[in-house]
Parts: sequence; C-alpha cells; structure tokens
Amino acid sequence: MIPALRNFLRALAAPAGAPERAAITVELATAVLLVEAMRADRGMDPAERAAVARGLKERFALGEADVQELLASAEAHSAQGNDFFSFTSVLNERLSHPQKIEVIELMWRVAYVDGSADAGESHVISKLAGLLHVTHGEYIAAKLHARQAADSSEAG
Repeated sequence: MIPALRNFLRALAAPAGAPERAAITVELATAVLLVEAMRADRGMDPAERAAVARGLKERFALGEADVQELLASAEAHSAQGNDFFSFTSVLNERLSHPQKIEVIELMWRVAYVDGSADAGESHVISKLAGLLHVTHGEYIAAKLHARQAADSSEAG
C-alpha cells in the first residue's frame, strides 16, 4: 500500500479532535471529486464507478485493492460532505496547474462514460473547475479532450 494512503487510513482512526484537513491526501481529494462527478447525474452507474476506479488506478499507479479502498473512502466522504473546499484546497496547495486540469479532464471522462454529459454533471464539474482556478477555456479544452477520448473508445 502506498505511504500516502496508509497515512490517510491512520488519520481516519485518529481521535475526533485531530485536524481533518491533514488527513486529506491528493489521492483522496481527487477521488472525492471524481465521485462527485459520478453522483451528479442522479444515478451511480456501474460503468461510471469503473471509470472512476480506472482513473484513480492510472493517475496514482495503485493496485486494485488500494483503488477499491480509496474509492470506498471517497464515496463515504462524498456522502457526508456538504462542501468541496476541504478537497479543492488540498489540490490547490499540492498540484500544479496542469495537474488540476488533468483532474477536470478525469471528471469529464467519468461524465462521458455513458455517452453524454448531462446538466448536473456539467454544473458540478464547472463549479469544481472554478474552485481549482481552472479557466473556462481550460475547462472547455478538458471537456473536448475527454469527449474525443470517449468517442474514440466507442469507435474502437
């Protein structure tokens, strides 16, 4: 198991008074945002969940067990969370701007796994792009790139 994930799991078991933000890793923050994109269209399609898992596995070079553990934790955080700031602030502190654009593209890839992105998905991804300081042009470019990837995977 990678050290960051191990540290995160230890932090979850920490006393209630421990600072929550310290427990949020880049991996968890990214996973929560991907889960939010998955949940945005009112249905948690198994294909979307698989796309989230695939994105996490590729982005962070995790094994299947680690991906499933991270995904379960992200789903729990997403279900009980009421704002994105604690997650986007971690990514703003620790990722380069191009890496934040990659996160936006990963969210679009999740949205397009069913062939189209609906208004709910667009709204959530747009909101998160703003919180990550990704410009509208970069947001659109990430969307188009994800759409092209979805189209080429459907054709292939």
